[in-house]
Amino acid sequence: MNNARPKKTLLASAIVGVLSSPTLVFAQAAPDANSTEVERIDVTYRSSLVQAAALKRDETKVADIITSEDIGKFPTENIAEAIQRIPGVQISNINGRGSTISVRGLGSQYARTTVNGQTMASADFTGGFRYDIIQSELASSISVIKSPSADMDTGGLSGTINIDTTKPLSYSERKVVASVKGQYSEFSPTDDVTPKGNITYIDQFVDDTVGLFLNAGYQELDDRVDNFWMGRWFSDDDGNDIPRRPRYRRIDRETKRYLMNGALQWRPSDNFETTFTAIYADDDTVQDLNQQVFLFDRDDITLLGEPVNGVYNQVRIEDFTLENNRQAEDKQATSKAFTLETKYETDNWTLFGIAHYTKGEAVHAEEAVILATTVSANMDISDRNNVVFNVDEDLTDPSLYPADMPRNEYPNGATRYMDSSESALQFDAIRSLEGDFFTGFAFGGKFRKEEFNREVFRTDRFAIGEADPSDLPLMSDFNYMVTDFLDNQMSIEHGWVAPDIQAYRDALVAEGVTVPTLFAAQSSYSIERDILSVYGKVDFESYVGEMTLRGNIGGRYETTDRTINTYLTGEDDPTNSEISLVIGETAFDYDYNNFLPSVNLVLELTDEVQARFAAAKVLVRPLLTSRTQIAASETSVNNSFGTRTYTVDLGQPNMKALTADQADLGIEWYYGEGDSVALTLFWKEIKNGSVSEFVCPDSYSDVALSGTPEDCVDTQGNIYEITSTYNDDSGTTIKGYELGWNQSLDALLPIDGFGFSANYTFIDAEDSEDFVLTNSSEETWNFIGYWENDTFSARVAVNNRSPYVQDNTDAFFAREGRVVDGRNQVDILLSYNVTEALNLRFGALNLNGNNEEAYFTEEKPVWQTTSIIGSSYYLSAVYSF
Repeated sequence: MNNARPKKTLLASAIVGVLSSPTLVFAQAAPDANSTEVERIDVTYRSSLVQAAALKRDETKVADIITSEDIGKFPTENIAEAIQRIPGVQISNINGRGSTISVRGLGSQYARTTVNGQTMASADFTGGFRYDIIQSELASSISVIKSPSADMDTGGLSGTINIDTTKPLSYSERKVVASVKGQYSEFSPTDDVTPKGNITYIDQFVDDTVGLFLNAGYQELDDRVDNFWMGRWFSDDDGNDIPRRPRYRRIDRETKRYLMNGALQWRPSDNFETTFTAIYADDDTVQDLNQQVFLFDRDDITLLGEPVNGVYNQVRIEDFTLENNRQAEDKQATSKAFTLETKYETDNWTLFGIAHYTKGEAVHAEEAVILATTVSANMDISDRNNVVFNVDEDLTDPSLYPADMPRNEYPNGATRYMDSSESALQFDAIRSLEGDFFTGFAFGGKFRKEEFNREVFRTDRFAIGEADPSDLPLMSDFNYMVTDFLDNQMSIEHGWVAPDIQAYRDALVAEGVTVPTLFAAQSSYSIERDILSVYGKVDFESYVGEMTLRGNIGGRYETTDRTINTYLTGEDDPTNSEISLVIGETAFDYDYNNFLPSVNLVLELTDEVQARFAAAKVLVRPLLTSRTQIAASETSVNNSFGTRTYTVDLGQPNMKALTADQADLGIEWYYGEGDSVALTLFWKEIKNGSVSEFVCPDSYSDVALSGTPEDCVDTQGNIYEITSTYNDDSGTTIKGYELGWNQSLDALLPIDGFGFSANYTFIDAEDSEDFVLTNSSEETWNFIGYWENDTFSARVAVNNRSPYVQDNTDAFFAREGRVVDGRNQVDILLSYNVTEALNLRFGALNLNGNNEEAYFTEEKPVWQTTSIIGSSYYLSAVYSF
């Protein structure tokens, strides 16, 4: 063992770990930890590009790989923002934070994410995998695999993202690394610098046969996002749209994150190894949500001027209801995973056995004060960059809210308990061959048991009757002032007076009453899936003339047994009309199976140029999203004007798996150390796409309905928002290309150390009659320019994506239409190696302060949303000893 190697940071060490640990989504034999080649690797951003290019070149599948050095040095808050530089990968924001990713034009729910090749249960299973709860220190490498092989788990219709964690025997000496970080967000509600700390311990024992890796991290984040959007529209008899429900929303967030990650590795001999890995991630967020909801009634609106592109841009609204909503939210989310992996090797065979368990839990509790008053206003949305909304009344004046209001309600809220889990057993056998064509084969099987549960409870004041106005706090005495809304942009009101939630809590205690918390069975359900799969795959290598041809071909067969457990509900609870009484339970069983062939070929045209072809059938099982689901559910709320709004999802217990036939064709030129150009053409034919749309049936639950899907009412004026979900059989075609380029400029410039990494992706999606490909930008590109030497480094990253469509399954803002406008973001990183052990870094995210904008539809490109995100800055120090 060589102990003379200089000590470096954890991120530097992880590069070495990547070289001697698996980077694919299934376990592989680890090279000798004492390899002198490993010891000579320099720790620079350039070296990480060299390593990524080498891994991509050797890979049989269509894949891109980022090493931990790249993630660690990229100016990013989470892994999702780091990997967006990979061709075909796009990032999506959730309330201003980079949280989910899409691959090749398909939403985040269609990309499968694994950790060490296994599922990491997301705490909130209804929103896709949330990368923002995982600290980047978790990863030693990340692979984005776009063409599968038969030995990979299914579920990645668009691709599979695998995060490999550190294995301690990949290191040749003890490592202790500590890092601290301070971060400041431009629109922080506290205006504080928030801390982050991380410590890692890696060591080897018993003559380097036992390795231990321990990592713990803590982070606080304070930030804010302001949203101004048009949530709903009226339509006249000619199909022209009229503004109906603009809304102001500010969310102040304070987040605390905890991460613990450990691995115990035992390698008593060269042919036997077992590793136990444990991961725990906790994300606790407190949100203060303030809203102004402007409820236009059709009879309140006077149209000004003629419609433009099918939209009335200018309106006058008289005496309409304004709801003032302040909501306290507590979101607790945890994810944990435990994996035991054993490998045994002989001269020709490698056997793997894996036992895995993961569980994610989330509790989302919210309590709201909802007030109502009457105002009048003028609105002009003709200029998307400067919406005019002038309210006649002063929204900051507490006298707008007298003691006796149309609505003065507390508490109004719900608590949602969600959990997802998976238990899995896996066996793989790999046989190496010395034939002239076939070089090996593999076969195996896996059993996965998945469970999803959601329980909803409601706590509503009206369950015990409205409070006497004299018992409630007066706005003149108890209030909270919202200021500088939307960073004072647009010609709108930038402040308003909001209720004091604590004053309402105190008033409830003084009143001496207890508001019951009731189980909302109509919104609760559970789903179980048993998935059994077997596969076979052969590897081959031959020659076409003097060119090497290598690859694999195989097939995977899977059976899926799905059971949906839900409640039968009847009349409303006599104390709370938002609760339906349980009259029984029911279960829906649905089984299906799929055969998924795949082939991957690489033709080495020269020493520097190779061509790549891949074809496969892929699938993703029906997923639960934040707005639609397989099981039926119903919620309802009181309106300030004496009616109720019922939100109903009809569910679809017979939803099929969404499948796609796909093909990739690429050419790659590796013309220097880390210098490369790669072009990939791709094609995907999707079937069984999930379609969700609003409907207005003739009746629901024996109540007669009338109107349009967007304006569906009963005879009492109650509003019904009913969603129907079904499979679209007509098919959708996606085709496009990806271009990636890594280039050192040492040969062109008098100063060494300059270079760049760039990529561009173009997607052409032909939507079917019903299924619309959402979250898909036609064009995305990323450019990273860098300069570095032994002491200093600097990096500038520019990320750009063109407009993309969202629907109500993707975003709360997109109930009736939303096209997110194109956006670019500039990030920078400056790094200084004070000593071999100490590194300082300064980073700036969204340095250009670019906001998120959206318009109504592609046919009606009028303003729909403006979201203020702001910039953030951090300073960190990493010390290795």
